[in-house]
Amino acid sequence: MDFCLIGIDVGTTATKATLIDGSGRQLAGFEHPHPTLRSVPGMAEQRPDDWLEGVFGALGHFSGVVDPSRVIGIGLTSQVNSHVFVDARGDALRPAITWQDTRAAEDASLLDRQVSAEQKTVWFGGPVPIDASHALSRMAFVARTEPQNWAATRHVLLPKDFVALKLTGEVASDAIAAVGLVDTDGAYVKSLLALVPGAAGKLPALFPFQHIVGRIASDRPFAGTPVMVGAMDAWAGMFGCGVVDDGDAMYQSGTSEIPGIVSDTVVPTPGVILFPPYDGIRMHAAPTQSGGASMTWLSNLLGRTPAELIERTAGVMPEMTTPIFLPHLAGERAPVWDAGSRGVFARVDANAGPEQVTLAVMEGVAHSVRWAFETLQNSAAVDPDIINISGGGARSDLWCQIRADVLGKPLRRTDIPAAAALGAAIIAGVGSGAFASLSAAVRNLVRFDRTFTPNLSRKAFYAERFGHYRALYEDLKAFNRRF
Repeated sequence: MDFCLIGIDVGTTATKATLIDGSGRQLAGFEHPHPTLRSVPGMAEQRPDDWLEGVFGALGHFSGVVDPSRVIGIGLTSQVNSHVFVDARGDALRPAITWQDTRAAEDASLLDRQVSAEQKTVWFGGPVPIDASHALSRMAFVARTEPQNWAATRHVLLPKDFVALKLTGEVASDAIAAVGLVDTDGAYVKSLLALVPGAAGKLPALFPFQHIVGRIASDRPFAGTPVMVGAMDAWAGMFGCGVVDDGDAMYQSGTSEIPGIVSDTVVPTPGVILFPPYDGIRMHAAPTQSGGASMTWLSNLLGRTPAELIERTAGVMPEMTTPIFLPHLAGERAPVWDAGSRGVFARVDANAGPEQVTLAVMEGVAHSVRWAFETLQNSAAVDPDIINISGGGARSDLWCQIRADVLGKPLRRTDIPAAAALGAAIIAGVGSGAFASLSAAVRNLVRFDRTFTPNLSRKAFYAERFGHYRALYEDLKAFNRRF
């Protein structure tokens, strides 16, 4: 197969891209970091121009690797629940409000009280909360605090859709990325949107993942190449993890951790995000708030790279004296959806050095995902035999082994860490006609490099540790309410 595909992921910490051939072999990768602006409490904003710098940098780099005529499609994905408010010319009116931003919590609470659990179950399939990252909460927040910007807003777009607009001049999105705004048929819920006056008219039209938005403008690298609508990072990453069939399970490890299970069965379960069915695929997801972000925070605090910290921790045995870490540095999403919770180290003694603290962070993140997975297994009525793992946080063998031990499940790791970018390329393969279906594209393009088997001798140990982890969260609820 002589053709090539490009996948671009506008992530939380960086824009990542992959160039693959028709067999799934990566010919080149690209990564361009971008900062998050946090000048006031609860704020987490990014400059859309920083994303574009990464996107155009990737295309420029890839144009020097292969003959552009070999590239038959470009797929897009991005962080979700991050919102760009653009004017009639398609220019950003203000920095993008990312999914980590919690300033709309008051607006979210007001909106959530206006929608019953029964309505949510009818619309979404389950009682999904309206939180501070929900698109409606963000629109209400901007309308309340920045009325001039709200009045000038023509579209509220996700990062991938903003990039598509700048690449092709066209506006489009997909129904899955509009989760929380659409019903199980993938149509906008008009009565929900009516809660924020003007919201319905500022949202983009919805299309399938593989729909061609347009073609790259003539003054850009890969001019004329079709660009697909693409999907949110959780779904693109799901494809990049090799997960597409009923009963499959994934674990994407990045800034946050995103576990998910594909299942047609639905048991309404609080805390789980249930996506509308797409192409015979129904995903139950339970994204946490701070996975790799916790290690990045510790790295900055101790002045050592994450790789250095993890390497120094390799010889440290997990013990009951290891501190317990709650990775709620910016609140927590699934399964508790508690924006007011905060991170904490518990049971720290005088013997705790950088290695023990690093181990506590790795275990704490794994415990957060175990809690999420247990909730998912109830929602999907599936107990997976194996979980496919990918993402930057999965590059560490040690951390993958700790996760396997905590979860009690084998973890099969993909050989391309940037699973969301790979998933975007997979979508481009379908949209360009190279593959007849997403299943066919996944089977042909996803490869694995290693499986991590849980150490059964640690099963009881981690079951007890997990119980302590959950108890710590519950015991801190009243304390956190003081603030």
